[in-house]
Amino acid sequence: MKTASFIALLLAVLPALLAEEPSLDPNLEPLRPFLGSWRGEFKNSTPEKPIVDTSLWERALNGKAIRIVHSINDGAYGGETLVTWDAEKKSIVYHYFSTAGFRTEGTMKAAGKKLECHEVVIGSIGAATEVKSTFELSDDKTFRTESTYLKDGKPQGTREVTYKRADGAKPVFK
Repeated sequence: MKTASFIALLLAVLPALLAEEPSLDPNLEPLRPFLGSWRGEFKNSTPEKPIVDTSLWERALNGKAIRIVHSINDGAYGGETLVTWDAEKKSIVYHYFSTAGFRTEGTMKAAGKKLECHEVVIGSIGAATEVKSTFELSDDKTFRTESTYLKDGKPQGTREVTYKRADGAKPVFK
């Protein structure tokens, strides 16, 4: 009788447990819609010279962080980011490490469906010293990034990428 009651209780509770979303630091909740696999096409991509970014955003460190791994053109370039809440700065912060050997440290502000980012490049070899970017989710479940690369505060170039859901896609590294 006790076994039957336990099984009945388990069957009643199990669906609710399985349906529950994994926890995420409340300060990182604005990033939840970005979780998953994405495929982004650069604005200057052409059929002859495609430039495609595969990106995976996932919950990390028991929900205290978000890990973003991406690769462009199956590993020609890529990187990994760890996004966390910094209680002292009262800000979302991130650290990016690239296959090109440089890294960045930045802050992120979330407002509605938009993320505004500012990062400082560390270990750059004569290129940009900082990057300002926006990520904006659209109602059609895509998101678009716009980045401006700066050197000594002066714009050096821009990049635009539009991402679509790509369930199961994973970044590739060489």
